[in-house]
Amino acid sequence: MANSTDSPPQTVPDRQQWSGQFGFIISAIGSAVGLGNIWRFPGVAYENGGGAFMIPYLVALITAGIPILFLDYALGHRFRGSAPLAFRRLAGRAGRWAESIGWFQVMICFFIAIYYAAILAWAASYFVFSFDQRWGDDTAGFLVGEYLLTDGVTGGLAAPVAGVLIPLAIIWVVAIIVMALGVKRGVELANTIAIPVLVLAFGVLVVRSLFLPGAADGLNALFTPNFSALVKPGVWVAAYAQIFFSLSIAFGIMLTYSSYRKRRSNLTSPGLVVAFANSSFEIMAGLGVFSILGFMAHENGQTMAELGSAEAIKGVGLSFMTFPKVVSQMPASAVFGTLFFGSLLLAGFTSLISILQVISGALQDKFGLTEAKAALWMGGPVALISLVCFGTKAGLPNLDVVDKYTNEVGIVLSAVVMMAITMWVYRKGREVSAHLSVLSTFKVGRIWRFLVGVVSPVVLAGMLIATVAESFAEPYGDYSWTLLGVAGWGSVIACAVGAIAMIYVPWQRDPLAFEPYPSLAELRGVKLK
Repeated sequence: MANSTDSPPQTVPDRQQWSGQFGFIISAIGSAVGLGNIWRFPGVAYENGGGAFMIPYLVALITAGIPILFLDYALGHRFRGSAPLAFRRLAGRAGRWAESIGWFQVMICFFIAIYYAAILAWAASYFVFSFDQRWGDDTAGFLVGEYLLTDGVTGGLAAPVAGVLIPLAIIWVVAIIVMALGVKRGVELANTIAIPVLVLAFGVLVVRSLFLPGAADGLNALFTPNFSALVKPGVWVAAYAQIFFSLSIAFGIMLTYSSYRKRRSNLTSPGLVVAFANSSFEIMAGLGVFSILGFMAHENGQTMAELGSAEAIKGVGLSFMTFPKVVSQMPASAVFGTLFFGSLLLAGFTSLISILQVISGALQDKFGLTEAKAALWMGGPVALISLVCFGTKAGLPNLDVVDKYTNEVGIVLSAVVMMAITMWVYRKGREVSAHLSVLSTFKVGRIWRFLVGVVSPVVLAGMLIATVAESFAEPYGDYSWTLLGVAGWGSVIACAVGAIAMIYVPWQRDPLAFEPYPSLAELRGVKLK
């Protein structure tokens, strides 16, 4: 930062900005509310104590989710840059290696984007399939055998599948256009349209599902508390993992988004709005999903416990196997199907463009590119790799493995290192907490610094160690060690190698030529709690 180094201020182009606070909040909510809210939270809650899960969930939200969200906001806004630029400015002249954590976050977003778009392509296909229920009675067989053509394919490179390639290509064209239009005319406008439509469509689905026969049984299964589960460490780990992954924190998204805010912007209050909006949508998703699962059990003469495996109530199994089966049994089934898969598509797309903005913003900062050029530089390679790896018969196993390792290893590692270098290596805790406090109505201080500097890193480091140990103890999902090594650990290693390589690429402009606001002199007068 200019006040911490000998670098004189230089004239730099104005940074893109949101139209205002509403534009930022709606876009941040669009990023946070994604596929994980609809297909992950209900199943995780059901497996980890039902209604009792809300206790560790709220503890995780307050002790890790919101504090790390504030840290992302503070770093992006104070150092006014994408993830690599923000960390370079945080560390000053000797901070080339700190820049690498920013590029690591960019690389994580690269890998997430290439498979995340594939799920949106599946949702788009199933949106069309909803009109005639062409999945038939055997929904699992239709998904892997007729649509994805995955039967017998265990991963790697495989033959393309036209039914996936076409919608996947369309998704990428639309995403690249949105990115080329920039923050205000592209990302913000897309979220301003998509999020209200998503809330309305999913709200209609949830309200209708509450009145289905058997809905009460489903809700009882979800919300009946099993307090004995609270003594299990795994339940608390699951709560922290859910909060962590669903809020889009610690891998560059919220940091990049906050860098487009105006200099004098309230940071903490919008953060609370985003956090609780995300959690509210997760609870709404739980109501809808388990009402529908209760209806399915009722129609089949089963109890909720007999409904199926854990895979049937979350993730790909819930969305593309279980839910189509339920839709076929519902009155006005086409309406239910289009509402669900339309909601899945909207929620996923707003998250996809937030992931892509991390990459685009970093390229703009590093190479001085316009929004349109950055979109093309990024979009071409990302779309091509996505089509080659996930528009094929091996798309499902490839997706499952890359998703597992980038999220549970890559993102968690990114978070631990980010907090360590900010709070301990460069000791910026007081500076960023003062920045948050001087600009916001909701002040932060010692408690926030303790949560971000001690509690969250310790919890997440424990999660990371347990995940890595488990990954070497037995193969994930019965996949081959070769696939896990190449697609799984290979993705994490590629992120690290790419991050280190990028720090040796010269900046188009001096990254340290900027004026933070407020200045260090102004912050020294802030009384911290």
